[in-house]
Amino acid sequence: MLTMDRLQLGDRDAWEGLFRGYIDFYQRTLSDEEYELAWQRLQADSGIHGRVARDDGRVVGIAHFLTHPHTNAADVCYLQDLFTDQQFRGRGVGRALIEYVAAWGQQQGCSQLYWRTHASNAKARVLYDQVAENRGFIVYQRDLQRRSE
Repeated sequence: MLTMDRLQLGDRDAWEGLFRGYIDFYQRTLSDEEYELAWQRLQADSGIHGRVARDDGRVVGIAHFLTHPHTNAADVCYLQDLFTDQQFRGRGVGRALIEYVAAWGQQQGCSQLYWRTHASNAKARVLYDQVAENRGFIVYQRDLQRRSE
């Protein structure tokens, strides 16, 4: 049975394995210190939030999200990271996490939930096209700090 839950202290290894998979998917690297900082922020559950999907108690998916002000609407909820254990893809884990975050955002009074993905992420985009609208915006990014590798 699939359930959604806050990150627990005992979830650290499972969470990190999934988060490393997410970072690898996008061909990025993080230092051990950056994983630790992310874990501490998610444990605080203030500013940025982390939730897990569990299948019979096993962590099989993660979602990281936050709210921020909007200039012409109520606050919005940004789903920053979403990742499902490869063995559990196609079983509704991603959808359940999106719906959980959407409900959470609604409870917080947010006007919308949004996220971004790479254009090549075709498998995930099949789901995203079912649960949200692609409004055609193009994302530009400019790095402000260099990471040491």
